[in-house]
This record gives sequence, C-alpha cells and structure tokens, in this order.
Amino acid sequence: MHILFLTHYFPPEVNAPASRTYENARHWVRAGHRVTVLTCVPNHPAGVIYPGYRNRLWQWEELDGIRVLRVKTYLSPNQGFSRRILNYLSYLLCATILAPLVAGVDLVVSTTPQFFCGLTGFLVSHMKRVPWVLEVRDLWPESIVTVGAMRRGRGVRLLERVESFMYRRADHVVALTHAFKRHITARGVADQRVTVIKNGADLERFVPASRDNAFRAAYRLDGRFVASYVGTHGMAHALDLVLRAAQRLRSDPRFLFLLVGDGAEKERLLAEKERLGLDNVLMLPQHPKELMPEILAASDASLVLLKNSELFRTVIPSKMFEAMAMARPIILGVAGESREIVEEGACGLCIEPESLDQLVEALERLAASPELAASLGDSGRSFVIGEYDREKLALRFLDLLSSLAGGAGRGRTLPQPGSRPLDRLPQTGTGSVA
Repeated sequence: MHILFLTHYFPPEVNAPASRTYENARHWVRAGHRVTVLTCVPNHPAGVIYPGYRNRLWQWEELDGIRVLRVKTYLSPNQGFSRRILNYLSYLLCATILAPLVAGVDLVVSTTPQFFCGLTGFLVSHMKRVPWVLEVRDLWPESIVTVGAMRRGRGVRLLERVESFMYRRADHVVALTHAFKRHITARGVADQRVTVIKNGADLERFVPASRDNAFRAAYRLDGRFVASYVGTHGMAHALDLVLRAAQRLRSDPRFLFLLVGDGAEKERLLAEKERLGLDNVLMLPQHPKELMPEILAASDASLVLLKNSELFRTVIPSKMFEAMAMARPIILGVAGESREIVEEGACGLCIEPESLDQLVEALERLAASPELAASLGDSGRSFVIGEYDREKLALRFLDLLSSLAGGAGRGRTLPQPGSRPLDRLPQTGTGSVA
C-alpha cells in the first residue's frame, strides 16, 4: 500500500503533529508499506527556514524510509492571524498543484489543524480517485476562538461550514480523543465512520535514564528540584502560571522552573520573567527532538498545563505520554480526558487548570517526597507501555488504512523500504515520481 500523508509540520520540526506523523509513518514503512509525506520546508514556529533547506517550489528527501516532498509556502511565524492564514492557504495551493508528483497512491491521509491542510486532503484524494482519511488533532475553529485569535462572526461560521463539509466527505475520520469523536458525530457523521486513535510515546526513544546527566551539569541544575515545561509557548498553555509559581517560591532554593521551546508567547514571557527578576526560571529555546529524552530525564516533574476553558477539556497533550515513558511524574493542569488518563495511570498529581495554590502545593509535595515522585513515575512508565505505545497505536491506524485501501493496495507488489536510493530521486524541477 502507498500512503500519501499531507501535513503542515514534519521533522526536523519538533512539535506534536510533526512527531506523531513521523512516528506513525516510520512504523508503517517498517511494516512493508510505502509512505510519502507532502509537507512544507521546516520553519515552525518562527517562520525561519531551518539550516540546510531552501523554500523551493519543491524538493525531495528521505527520512527513515519515508519519502518526503516539501513544497513552497508563504512563510510566517506562528503568531498573527492574517499572515498565518496566507501560510496555510499557500500550502493548500502548492500541495494540490504538486500532488501529481506522487504517483501510484492508494490512499490519502490529511491532518488538521492547520485547517486548510485537512481540506487539501479532500482535493488531492478527489484528483487521484482514492479514499481519504481525515485526522483531527484539534477542533478548529473552536480552538482559535478560545485562545482569542479570532472572534465569533461571519468568518468563524464560514470555517464551521467547511469543517462540517470535511467531516461529511471524508471516507473515514480519525480523532485523537473521545470528546473529538462526540463533536464530529454531533455534526451528523455516523459513529462507525469515526475511530479514536490517541497519542502515545515512542518507547524506543523515550527510555528512563538518570537525572544526573549532561544537561543538568551544563546548566548547573544539581541540587535543584527541576519542574519543566517542554513544548510550544502558545496562547493556550497558561505559562503565566509557571511564572507566578516561581514568584511564590522564589525564596525556596530547592526549586528551578525550566521552560524549553518557542511560540507566540515566548517573547512576552521572557520579558515578564525579567520584569519580575525571576532567577529561579530558566528559559531555553527550542531544542532538537533527539535531546528531549535527556531534558525530561533531568527533570523532577513535568508540567502539563492549559488554560481553564471548556474546550481544553477535550484535548490530551502529547507531552503527557513522553513524560510517562521517561518515568517522570506529571503535574497536570488540564481537565477532562487528560485528567482521567493521569488518574487511571496513577502517574501524576492533578490540579485545577490555572490554580496557583494547587500548583505550588503539588510542587512542594513532590519535592518533599522523592518516594512519591518515583512511584508516580514508575506507574506512568508501566501504564504507557500497556496502553500508549506508539508502535501499537500506529499499527492499529495502519489496519484501518489497509481496510479502506483494500489490503495491500490494488494487489501491487510493494518495493522494500529504501530500495530506491535518495540520489536517484529528482530534488527539484518538474516531472512525476512514482
């Protein structure tokens, strides 16, 4: 089977959608299938092209047997509504026009958000006359309204109509949470056409390791209780709460707050840290995915926070599973399904979203009881192995795709992964690539 996967984000970008797509695709290739990812030049979140890349009309590369076609887009940082919409629309246009470069496709998968990437899947699958699977990782446009990036009005109503159109026209919808599935079926989609496949952790990469590592030594963290937040610094993530907790605990030399990542709120948070004179907060830029296990291993607790909103009760942040895989206790400030997972797995302490008092109390409790922290971490590792192993989830996804595409894909003999070396693929220009 040849799967064409449309995504706005892909490694070397390190955000959650890039990681999920890459990890799923890697397992699909290992299972003997062909996967082509149609994406952008890596530039998230700053809108700056990563070293070694150019924003060409198109370019090919290969990553762990996954063939990657990158198309030209209008570049924009992950902030500011108008420029981001232009970025999204340029992907829709270029991905649709250049999709014929990928031949012999048995099935198209597109992921949303961003919103127009999902819609591109409909157009490309229609052109190629193959089934289309829509993966819903977040609810648009509800989420952009909730964080204040867009006001309710005519524009939102238009987006909601497009959203409903996609749900109805997809051959199947994959939702990341049960709450997402309820939202989708409420739009008139039959229950059997929506499958929940949650996020998980790559257990090959995220393996428990000593906290006394090179990262701790490099930043002189020895002797400190490190509470870390690793991920996007966005409008949804309630990171002001971390600064307020640091201010509350600034006289306690045990605590160090570590924030690693980038995003729309990063500069404002940095300025607020400096204004408050918070020497117990260390803010670092985005790091490569390969360093995430070391950073989590150096942490004593992983902070998973979102703003206090009814919408965010429907989401399950993927960073939860990576912390669990590293056997690090979680402090969770998210209600809904996320809290149910942490409570079921006995892998962390749950607080009310945006509750400063409860966050401080949870931090002090874990710092005072290394035995509790270790017990929660061990429980999380066992739970993620049993329930949220990315390989098992990827193979479940693959079974669904195979059933829609008719098994091995029109009965063709499949080439082995990596059988066509990268230097035989056209890097730029024109022409069709099988």
